[in-house]
Amino acid sequence: MKSSPFAIICPKRRFLLLTFIFLLSLSACGKRRPPLPPTENVPQRTELLSGVQRGNRVILSWPAPRRNAAETSVQSIRRIDIYRVAESADDPLPLTEEEFSTRATLIGSVPFSSIQRATENLTYEDILTLTEPVRLRYALRYVNATGQRASFSNFLLIEPATRVSQPPVLLSVSNESENAVKVRWQTPPANVDNSIPANLLGYNVYRTDRSQNEFAQTPLNSSVLTATEFNDQTFTFDEEYVYLVRAISLGTRGAQVESLNSNALGIAPRDTFPPSAPTSISVAAAPRRLSLFFPANPERDVAGYNIYRSSDPNTPKDRWTKLNRTPLERTTYQDDAVESGVRYFYYLTAVDTAGNTSQPSEVVSETVP
Repeated sequence: MKSSPFAIICPKRRFLLLTFIFLLSLSACGKRRPPLPPTENVPQRTELLSGVQRGNRVILSWPAPRRNAAETSVQSIRRIDIYRVAESADDPLPLTEEEFSTRATLIGSVPFSSIQRATENLTYEDILTLTEPVRLRYALRYVNATGQRASFSNFLLIEPATRVSQPPVLLSVSNESENAVKVRWQTPPANVDNSIPANLLGYNVYRTDRSQNEFAQTPLNSSVLTATEFNDQTFTFDEEYVYLVRAISLGTRGAQVESLNSNALGIAPRDTFPPSAPTSISVAAAPRRLSLFFPANPERDVAGYNIYRSSDPNTPKDRWTKLNRTPLERTTYQDDAVESGVRYFYYLTAVDTAGNTSQPSEVVSETVP
């Protein structure tokens, strides 16, 4: 038999040759290659579709995709399609995705531009023209750049009321006292389908300020309002607020359904309300000294007090001597610049943090021993 060239190599040289081949293969495995592009983690569906009826509309809402592929990528979410099935309120609740797909109607889409601008949530409004009770089943699908549709979202079931009140008309928002902003509105005359009388249980009042992009989901009132005015006592002076009101109707199965928004009115409350005049002032006499004592004003924004003195009570009050340079924060004052045997007359005013000054207090007097 003819032997191979490799077979006649001595064992020591054969070992060195095998070791060299092994090391060469390791170096080849460790060779650097061009970096791969990052995998695009694009959401395929949402399971957080929610919604509510408001007036003659169903407002759908779901979280905006937190991550989307680049606009040039085939994985980019280009639109979101909205589907709806109208079914009898007595139909079975379970429905497969295949059954929904067969029966559903595409009622609208959210375009790519809206997806790009969205920050927290996306919304879609379905305008209803219902005359008979019905159950509506909604779902949505993400669609990528190639037109491929993702799976349906969770199903949202709503049994809308057929008669919901028109929104109220907001008449005025005013700052009539230091404790409240008063909101007034007009009763809606009919339902959204112009039927009368209006299906009306009461009202909810909503407010937003500069720090909010949209109105709060919770009304200012803790229970349904039946009057056509509301006093907002949770405001802060010099903040800018916008108010609106929604009527509340009796919906399907006893649920409360809000109307569409009323017109909105804004206000920036200003503190132009002076505190009340100080009361119950007493004067204690001591050799070469008169001491004044008085209780604190009830207003929370009082910054201090001014003290005025005269030896002639008939002198016009604007000519009395002011004893303090800055508002006095204490409720006592010691007057040492007095002469024995002279009777002195005093009055006080209160000053708040906005610079409003109260009316003068009653005049009190005492003679220095």
